[in-house]
Amino acid sequence: MHLLSPDGFDDYELIDCGNFLKLERFGKYVTIRPEPQAVWDPVLSEKEWNKTAHVRFVPRSSSSGDWKKLREMPDRWNVRYSLKNKNKTKAADISFRLALTSFKHVGIFPEQACNWDFIHESIGKMKTKQARVLNLFAYTGGASLAARSAGADVVHLDSIKQVVSWAKDNMELSGLSDIRWIVEDALTFVKREVKRGKKYHGIVLDPPAYGHGTGGQKWKLEDMINEMIALVKQLLEPEEHFLLLNTYSLGFSSLIVENLLKGPAALQCGELFLNSSQDTKLPLGVFGRYLQT
Repeated sequence: MHLLSPDGFDDYELIDCGNFLKLERFGKYVTIRPEPQAVWDPVLSEKEWNKTAHVRFVPRSSSSGDWKKLREMPDRWNVRYSLKNKNKTKAADISFRLALTSFKHVGIFPEQACNWDFIHESIGKMKTKQARVLNLFAYTGGASLAARSAGADVVHLDSIKQVVSWAKDNMELSGLSDIRWIVEDALTFVKREVKRGKKYHGIVLDPPAYGHGTGGQKWKLEDMINEMIALVKQLLEPEEHFLLLNTYSLGFSSLIVENLLKGPAALQCGELFLNSSQDTKLPLGVFGRYLQT
């Protein structure tokens, strides 16, 4: 099993975590947010957390809440990530607009930076003139930006219109253009693409544990991911392609992902984590990925 954590994300820092919370710096601003996997005690004191943070998320329910500002900060701000090649040299910059949402998210999952690098590098290794990449459950578009910055023709799909608009803002902020935006249920779209005989050189999936499509379709990860993967594999160009699956569900292990994606010799499965400044490793989901060239 592989353990991956971002290296050199200057605009992000996990300062501390514990007591089901995490203390994070995004650019110049520090947040306190819930984190269900942080079941241990934090290293720093509550006083130190409150002194450091600009804002704290206060839950109203299991799915929403409010932000309490402890120090002055804007409701929206920007951060940047430098994509890296295998030798850790800078490949390109991508930028994100962050915001304090009622769902505790700020618009970025920093642990995914490892996968952004993988996407960018994988496209660079391909012989095809322009890779076609499909990003499903694409959220605010980190993977889409990584693929487009490598020159790929990118299709970005999410079932929430406002999130797709957010991703478009990130594209423009990153100085990129011409990503194709689709607001639709992911499984419905994939089934249609299979019938059309479409092919992609790269496919990225970052499905939630639970969700709903544009037509009210229900998504439940453990019930539907096997069908989704079987369909997605039919969309891959046979000669050269990459496939990336992320799951953030407390019941999923890397062995489940390995069984779903089994086949390629280059398959790599494991956990994504963030290492805090206090040297605490916070697990943030499992991944499976491979590149065939």
